[in-house]
Amino acid sequence: MSRHRRPQGFQRTDRIADQIQRELARVLRFEMKDPRVDMVTIQDVRVSRDLSFADVYFTLLGRDADAGTEAEAVLGGAAGFLRSALAQTLNTRTTPRLRFHYDLTPEHASRLSQLIDEARAEDRAQSPDQEDQDHD
Repeated sequence: MSRHRRPQGFQRTDRIADQIQRELARVLRFEMKDPRVDMVTIQDVRVSRDLSFADVYFTLLGRDADAGTEAEAVLGGAAGFLRSALAQTLNTRTTPRLRFHYDLTPEHASRLSQLIDEARAEDRAQSPDQEDQDHD
């Protein structure tokens, strides 16, 4: 066995996580009719080694944190339905129980970007000569 190969169990959980991510995205798009989750994007899925749980991380496009919290509750309530849908397509003996987590990373990144832009604008306002040097 090569030193660089990953253990078989790790590869399997990665493969199952990818399959869950694709299938959940499909089910959410075509089978769930709840407007509170219509803009959900599945960012990541992490499956426990024993396949008992799948942690699903999602974002909401164009919505605030309150909508994300609400969507997390809606998805948690629909977890049984979503798990049943997964069971039909996953080739595993058991289907992991789903736990949904609203991912704030894009919102934090956007806020950081905004703060950086504001700081740069403030620096330019305080030192107009600096802008000319930046373009050289």
